[in-house]
Amino acid sequence: MFESLLVANRGEIARRIVRTAKKLGIRAIAVHSEADAGLPFVTEADEAVCVGPANPALSYRNVEAILAAGRDTGAQAIHPGYGFLSENADFARTVEASGLIWVGPGADAISAMGDKINARNLMAAAGVPVAPGTTEPAADLDAAVAAAAEIGYPVMVKAAAGGGGMGMGVATDEAGLRTEYDKVRSFAERMFGDGSVLIERYFPRVRHVEVQILGLADGRVVALGERECSVQRRNQKLVEESPSPAVSPELRARFLAAAVRAGEAVNYRNAGTVECLLDPTTDEFFFLEMNTRLQVEHPVTEYVYGVDLVEEQLRVAAGLAPTFDPDALAPRGHAIELRVNAEDPKRFLPGPGAITTWNEPSGSGVRVDSGYVAGNTVTPFYDSLMAKLIVSGATRDEAVERARAAVAQFEIAGPKNNLPFFAELLENPEFLSGDYDTGIVSRMR
Repeated sequence: MFESLLVANRGEIARRIVRTAKKLGIRAIAVHSEADAGLPFVTEADEAVCVGPANPALSYRNVEAILAAGRDTGAQAIHPGYGFLSENADFARTVEASGLIWVGPGADAISAMGDKINARNLMAAAGVPVAPGTTEPAADLDAAVAAAAEIGYPVMVKAAAGGGGMGMGVATDEAGLRTEYDKVRSFAERMFGDGSVLIERYFPRVRHVEVQILGLADGRVVALGERECSVQRRNQKLVEESPSPAVSPELRARFLAAAVRAGEAVNYRNAGTVECLLDPTTDEFFFLEMNTRLQVEHPVTEYVYGVDLVEEQLRVAAGLAPTFDPDALAPRGHAIELRVNAEDPKRFLPGPGAITTWNEPSGSGVRVDSGYVAGNTVTPFYDSLMAKLIVSGATRDEAVERARAAVAQFEIAGPKNNLPFFAELLENPEFLSGDYDTGIVSRMR
């Protein structure tokens, strides 16, 4: 195992990685912007380096500044967390070319899965189910209209280089497609520097289910179960649970086998997630995308499978065997994660501000991965995620009961927060039944 690790991220995930590194006796080095100087991930690291002002383009996405921090502190490895540079293949290549260890999948795998059209085609060739859609970018509006006519409405208009629920629109007819195509293309050019657009079949009622994979140092790819991610607002996740209440043992076996094939198709190493759409009426599922990094929701898998995924990431990067037996993976119990964001609980609009009260819940089966403490300020420069509240139990019902109690105990004052929404969700009959889909939040509003 290497002796020092630079964490190229911020907030709760940086704090999470720092804690695991220190547990393993690895010197943890944080990088931070000027705006984040007082956050826990900075103060808890063994060493910290300011890499620029609040603007993430000048700090957390500043490749030269991050690499300079690595050189100046004698870091041997870099963990990118999620977001920022985590799925930037050029950054991964640059890190390795500079002589540092990259804690993540190879740059070729990141590149292969970063373009949604290329990823769809690769997965189809590997025998992973994909939804009907274009195999090449729709070159112009006329091509998009022709593709939609062949696929059949409704269709999803997606930015080929997008991710995280961004750069997508739904069209139910040609008029809607013309509007959405221009909107998505413009957004994609502005946000991703790539205006390529693909057209796919849209499923009005669908569940979002993903599989955690881990490419081991010996070349083997294993799957650590599935996560249900259908509680979403604006195509972005709010709640995740594992196992999925919609997945039977037979369906789970098919999900996991497809996810392993997906990883093997790109010689995947380290942690990643294969995201799928599940038609609950037919139990058919279709590849959506692969996230070539650690996911926000990885703690629910950690609870159910009894592994520390960050530790496993570090072991893979160091060329070491996993701490678990890959042939004896089996889920135990149930876990739920709630993303506690600085946003109002009705319209989910950002609500940053100074934190005057921060009291985290505790107790059996309760874990909080937080990025803040009282006295910190949630600024408008970054994602609104403040903490992840994770609960576990022997059954889903027990996990829900613990989630209710933990939400009631969690006290935050200052910035707006979505805890009242979670209190409402945990009493919602549709959610409690387990028979819900990606439209549940809109039906609650």
